[in-house]
Amino acid sequence: MITARNIPKVIWLHTIFIIVIGLLSLYSASYNNNVVDSSVFYDQLFCALLGILLMLFLSQGDYRKFFDVAYIVYGVSVCFLILVLIMGRQALGATRWFSIGGFSFQPSEFSKLAVIFFLGRYFSQRRPRIPFDFSSSMRQIWDDLLCPLLLTGISIALIFKQPDLGTAILVMGIFLVMLYAGGVPLRFFWSLLAVIGLMMPIAWRILKPYQKDRLLVFLDPSHDPLGAGYTITQSKIAVGSGELLGKGWLAGTQNQLNFLPERHTDFIFSVIGEEWGFLGGIFLIYCYGIIIYCGFKIARHNKDPFGQLVAIGIVTILAMQVVINIGMVMGLLPVVGITLPLISYGRTSFMVFALLLGFLLNLSKKRTIF
Repeated sequence: MITARNIPKVIWLHTIFIIVIGLLSLYSASYNNNVVDSSVFYDQLFCALLGILLMLFLSQGDYRKFFDVAYIVYGVSVCFLILVLIMGRQALGATRWFSIGGFSFQPSEFSKLAVIFFLGRYFSQRRPRIPFDFSSSMRQIWDDLLCPLLLTGISIALIFKQPDLGTAILVMGIFLVMLYAGGVPLRFFWSLLAVIGLMMPIAWRILKPYQKDRLLVFLDPSHDPLGAGYTITQSKIAVGSGELLGKGWLAGTQNQLNFLPERHTDFIFSVIGEEWGFLGGIFLIYCYGIIIYCGFKIARHNKDPFGQLVAIGIVTILAMQVVINIGMVMGLLPVVGITLPLISYGRTSFMVFALLLGFLLNLSKKRTIF
C-alpha cells in the first residue's frame, strides 16, 4: 500500500526499474554483430548515473527556492529557444540543438521544466477567478488568462518554428492542465478548447510536408508505405511479434536486422515490445503509472499552491509523453516525435526528467507552509 510516508521510496524504486529497462533496451538497440555502439549505450549509462545523483541532490533542501527563480528560468529558456534558431545545429530538417565541444543540448526539452515552474508560480499567485461574461474587466482577463497564455505561446511558437510539433503539443498540454488546476471556470476552459479546435484547419496549413505525411499515414496506413508509413509499419510488426512473453533480450529480429528505424529514440518501445512481449510492456507502463499516481498524491497532500501546481505539471508531462509515445509506436496516435521518458536515448530529455522527478521527491516531504 502506498502511503505518504513511503511515497519517496516507491518513486525511487520504480524510477530505477524504468532506467534499467531503458538501459537494457538501448543496449539491445545498439547491439549489432557482437558490437555495441558506445556512443549510444555508454552515453545513456553516464546520463543515468548523473541523473540519479541529480535526483538525490534535488530531493534535498527547500523547493521554495525554485519559486523565487521561476520567472528567471523561464526567461532563460526563451532566450535559448531564440538562440537555437539563429545558431543551432540543423539535423534531419530541424534546428533543435546546440553543439558545444561534442555535447548536444536541446533547449525545447528544458522549456518543459521552465514552463511548469513559470505557470506554477504565476497561477499560485494569481489563480484564475473570471466568470465567463462580458462584464469582467479587461485588466482581470489580461492578468488571469491572456498574459500567461501569451507568454506560454511564445515558447510554443518558438518550438514549433524549429520545427518540433511534438514538444509544442506537450507544452500546450501543460498549459491547459495547469490552467484547469489553477481554478479557471469550466465554462471558460471548454470555450478555450473549442477555440483551439476551430483553429485546427489553420494549423494544418502551416505544417511541414513531412508532418502532414505522418498525420495522413495515421488516418490511412497504406499512405506512403515506403516513406512516412515505413517506420510505423515496422514498429507494429515488432510489437505484435513479441506476443505475450517476447522473443528474448537481443533476440528481436526487427531490431537486430535493422528493419526498425529510430529504435534508439522515439521507437524504443518497439524494441521492448518485441523482446519482452506484452508482459514486459505492461510492467513498464505499470512503473510509469505508479509514479504518476504518487505525483497526484503529492499534489493532493501538499498545502502550498506552488507545490501543488508544479506536482500536477510534472505528472502531466510524464503522463502525456508516455501515452503519446506508446500510442504512436502502436499506431494508435500520429507520429509526432515524442521520446519515452528515461528510456529513449537523449541526454537533454533524460536529464530534464531526472530534474523533474528529483523535484517531485522534494515535494513529497512534509513541511509547514506559512
